[in-house]
Amino acid sequence: MTDVVMPQMGESIVEGTLTKWLKKPGERVERDEPLFEISTDKVDTEIPSPSAGTLNEILVEEGATVQINTVVARIADGDGAGSPGVKSAPAAAPGRLAAPAPAPPSQVQAAPASQLENGAARETAAPSGPISPLVRRMARENNIDLAQVQGTGAGGRITKQDVETYLAHPSHPPAVAAAPAPPRVAPPAPQAAAPLMPLPMPSAAKTRVEPLSAMRQKIAEHMVLSKRTSPHVTTVHRVDMTKVAKMRERHKADIQARYGFSLTYLPFIARATVVGLRQYPLLNASLDGTNVIFHNEINIGIAVALENGLIVPVIRGADERNVLGLQHAIVDLATRARSRQLKPDEVQGGTFSITNFGSFGSVMGTPIINQPQVAILGVGTVDKTPVVIDDAIAIRSMCYLSLSFDHRLVDGALADQFMTRVKQVLEDWSEDVL
Repeated sequence: MTDVVMPQMGESIVEGTLTKWLKKPGERVERDEPLFEISTDKVDTEIPSPSAGTLNEILVEEGATVQINTVVARIADGDGAGSPGVKSAPAAAPGRLAAPAPAPPSQVQAAPASQLENGAARETAAPSGPISPLVRRMARENNIDLAQVQGTGAGGRITKQDVETYLAHPSHPPAVAAAPAPPRVAPPAPQAAAPLMPLPMPSAAKTRVEPLSAMRQKIAEHMVLSKRTSPHVTTVHRVDMTKVAKMRERHKADIQARYGFSLTYLPFIARATVVGLRQYPLLNASLDGTNVIFHNEINIGIAVALENGLIVPVIRGADERNVLGLQHAIVDLATRARSRQLKPDEVQGGTFSITNFGSFGSVMGTPIINQPQVAILGVGTVDKTPVVIDDAIAIRSMCYLSLSFDHRLVDGALADQFMTRVKQVLEDWSEDVL
């Protein structure tokens, strides 16, 4: 029997939400075949099976958030043995009453206000199946009566998607206690009926409420943590990318034909960054309390935009790659990030990060440091711009690079020296692409 555990998808990740099982108990699974999907602040991804065999038991249901290294399932070697299935909910603890069986719809009544203590989720009738911590938190934050939510999970269990659907289309407004009937009075004498006035049309809802995804919540937490941890300072340098643009133009058609991907500006900037980090290793360090950790490897994280968030896969040994090798790594990691194919070790271990907001047309920005690193380089769009060279106006390919750095460790002078070195490499580009 092989235990399947919740993996650690990053150095700062301590938990993950299991969003979907891709196999059912009793089904055959091969080694490295996608087994389930998880969501963390760094990645929404498919997790491969650690071994071949039969999915014997599911211990964590969809929508549950658990700590890393928690056993979520077990795989039986070979064709499996025993009776596979989903682990049933534990019996009620001694001294606690088990939840009553759900009452028929006609017998469900509104809960008294005393049941809504401390903003807890209302449970006027016990929902079917166990309720995950994520679902309970969503219900508590949105003051949802879980008895009114239709569960679509195994055995009628309420999933995260069920709660999101309920929030988007609430079909069960909370019941209101009936007011006492007024005393009966004699009707007035009949009068001529007044003309009926048309009822006002209900106005369309002006707002829509959706809960943050697990990834979005974790991103928010880490962005706030980074700003609270590191005093951010940003320096911006204007770089003449004309020589790089000419080198790129010379090779991009050949690289597209031979390797099937386009040659962008990003690997040139990554290569120049490596040169700068070699010369100024403090930018490739991190802080641990009052200790400075100098990293012997240069592992560059490249920010990749996803539909519902952001992820920073890491190019390990970036200083050992040329421009073509860096471009291949960037394309590979970005493609697999968007198709949820990244492995856990590919989103951790970065020592420096680059974010290319210029690909969306941004001229410059002030990126937030990816903790526990101490700096991040922002890349603006490359535009042909008139500039003054030797008292003459020339058209050059210009770009703004911005460096956000942790002022606890890096001073402005050092940051500008690093940026000057990166700028020099790019403006005097002489290294071949291949």
